[in-house]
Amino acid sequence: MDDTTACETEPAAADREPEDGDAAAARARADVYALLAAAFDGDIELLAAALGDGTLADLAGQLPVDVDGKVLERPDLDAQALRIGYDNLFVVPGPHYVPPFASAWADEPSESFESDSQYHDAGQAGELMGDPAAAASQSHGTAGFDPERGDGIPDHLAADLEFMRALCEREATHLAGGGDATDELATVREYQRITVGRLGWLDEFHEAVEEKDTVEGIFAALARLARTFVAWDARHGIATP
Repeated sequence: MDDTTACETEPAAADREPEDGDAAAARARADVYALLAAAFDGDIELLAAALGDGTLADLAGQLPVDVDGKVLERPDLDAQALRIGYDNLFVVPGPHYVPPFASAWADEPSESFESDSQYHDAGQAGELMGDPAAAASQSHGTAGFDPERGDGIPDHLAADLEFMRALCEREATHLAGGGDATDELATVREYQRITVGRLGWLDEFHEAVEEKDTVEGIFAALARLARTFVAWDARHGIATP
């Protein structure tokens, strides 16, 4: 993968030429990752639109996920309520804070990490910008990808979901190109496998969000949806070598 194509801006779905087969499937996966990345990055306008028009409810209905469709189809919920819910859960010092980045869910402390943060004890796992962030940053850099989502935290959920969006778009482009892109596709799919492999912490993350999001339950449902979609993609979406 070259240094620019992974993060190029793709045309909106409505503006694209029709694609068939595997290219269309890769493009559809990219659209799901883009929507989930926006939701966990606090893009409230886009999230409100997806809740209002039934996009998220339709997606949940296509996956093996036990989510009440009424939770993810909410034309009555205003953007301010969504913003408050997002900030309470994912922005420090939210009263029900659940850290949305992989380093917070690591079992072991990073080998070389120093912090004077009041939220971190030296020698303890769960630090900001720990080893998972270093691994994500290296993967992004090698692929020529510069995340725009995730508040500058490489292992933020939104950043890794955005990375998967870019990788799936790249895959679709190669598949639709008509030439021999065997090596390029193999590289893209290896990045995809590595990235979803780094998202194993979504299980714990979803359970924590579900425990804290007890009023509307929208972000708990989103976390379950993200967890399920990533697991599905790992098993069925990413082409095997």
